[in-house]
Amino acid sequence: MIASKITVRSFASRCSAVTIVLSGFVLIAASLMPGSLNAVLADSYTDQINTLDNQNSQTQSAISGLQGQAANYQAIINTLQSQISSLQTSINSNQAEQVSLQQQITADQQQIDHEKAVLADDVTTMYVDGTPSTLIVLATSKNLSDFVDKQEYRTSVQTKLQDVLTQIAQLQSQLQTHKQQVEQLISQLQTQQTQLASDQSQQQQLLNDNESQQAAYVAQVQANNSKIVQLQQEEAAAIAKITGSGGASAVGSPIKYKNFSTNYSTCGGGYSYCWASYDQLVSDPWGLGYAHECVHFVADWLTRHGYQVPNFAGSGNANQWSEHAEIVTNPQVGDVAYMPLAPLGHVGVITAINSDGTYHIEQMNWPIGGYYSEMDLYPQNITFLRFPHS
Repeated sequence: MIASKITVRSFASRCSAVTIVLSGFVLIAASLMPGSLNAVLADSYTDQINTLDNQNSQTQSAISGLQGQAANYQAIINTLQSQISSLQTSINSNQAEQVSLQQQITADQQQIDHEKAVLADDVTTMYVDGTPSTLIVLATSKNLSDFVDKQEYRTSVQTKLQDVLTQIAQLQSQLQTHKQQVEQLISQLQTQQTQLASDQSQQQQLLNDNESQQAAYVAQVQANNSKIVQLQQEEAAAIAKITGSGGASAVGSPIKYKNFSTNYSTCGGGYSYCWASYDQLVSDPWGLGYAHECVHFVADWLTRHGYQVPNFAGSGNANQWSEHAEIVTNPQVGDVAYMPLAPLGHVGVITAINSDGTYHIEQMNWPIGGYYSEMDLYPQNITFLRFPHS
């Protein structure tokens, strides 16, 4: 039987799943092996689902990469915005200084005008405009001392005028120079700010494109998920056609069950060989060899829970287990439920006893190859097996 496993990829050599053909179907295609219908279902649905899952995995990886880029773009945008805000603060400060300088220039100009008016009066008084000759000043003086005083005063007024005009000219020059420097600085800051705003706009466009790509990928994942749900529903409908509905088996054996549930996972129930692929040849202590078969799952469950499972030495098909275990009529948790499904039978392990007399079992490779599932099994036409507990 082990040799046949190498050439026929189905669970028929260890466990017979309920994919045994219906009697009517046998009349049409009697040569179809029981496991082949299982393979059709697995190929028709599982492979499609796995393909979509792989696509989603790749898409999620792409989304993660885009999210990293988006975070980088946003960080650059935030940095540029901080720089723009800092430049705006400098611009506002320099514009305020510009206004202050202009106010100071206006005030100084008013002061200049006032000083000019005062000096004009002094000059008029001292004949600065149309200054009389020295002889006239001397002739009008009462004495030489009076002449000297007038001459010194006139010189003093002229010096004062010259000093004030010089100071005014220097102040105006300083203020104008400072104003020009401030205006130039403001222009430079505004140029920098414009460039930063342009850079920020480019980064924002990159971010927008990134987010658009993310949205497209998310939509693709959602579409794939919808397709996966559809495939699972179609798969469940196909399974119902094989396994029957309302709890009755339609596989040529009078077993009954209810509350069948599966998430179409190749792992569950604490199975130790989840890492292996369906029907992968593995090393185990029971001489069963092939992972994800019903017998392999049950042997692993029993061993993990302290039961003594022998090495079947080539006689580990489900319909051969009664040769290695005690047949019991009072099943309890930890006992094995053998279902006489042609051609080689099927086993599950009892994990709970329900109040209505049904047995909650965990199993693998039923009704689709390699999947873990659970159901409540009616005791009719079931053989219960018990292995010794350590």
